[in-house]
Amino acid sequence: MEWFEQARAAEQRRDWDVAIALVSTHAECYSTDPSRHDNHLWHMDLLARAERLSELTERALTDVHARRRLNASLRERGMESALRNRAEDGDRGALYALVRLLCETSRIPEAHRVVQDLGLDDQYAHQIVARFRSPSSDAH
Repeated sequence: MEWFEQARAAEQRRDWDVAIALVSTHAECYSTDPSRHDNHLWHMDLLARAERLSELTERALTDVHARRRLNASLRERGMESALRNRAEDGDRGALYALVRLLCETSRIPEAHRVVQDLGLDDQYAHQIVARFRSPSSDAH
């Protein structure tokens, strides 16, 4: 059995340690080899699904893919304070994830306040809130 088949099997049985160990040895961020780059993204996804948020947080300091996956994972888990802390530290992806989370949970005024406090000049953050405020957005 090839390493990736072993990794998929471990992933299916939620044996995160084995899956992560197998994938990480074949992963490289921004590799010229598309397979190694794809494996890097897979590795970040496995870390999130294994709830290894501290490891993702550490990697997020230098790895944009880890940062994106961490922010998505925090949003999926409804971890507003962690997203707010990351946004306050300048992580724009965390700001967008927080604003989406607030809007998706029908707290648009709170999302608007977050944008006013943390992203006043950030047009994209304003657009996220505007999409949720727009009655025509329900048709899209």
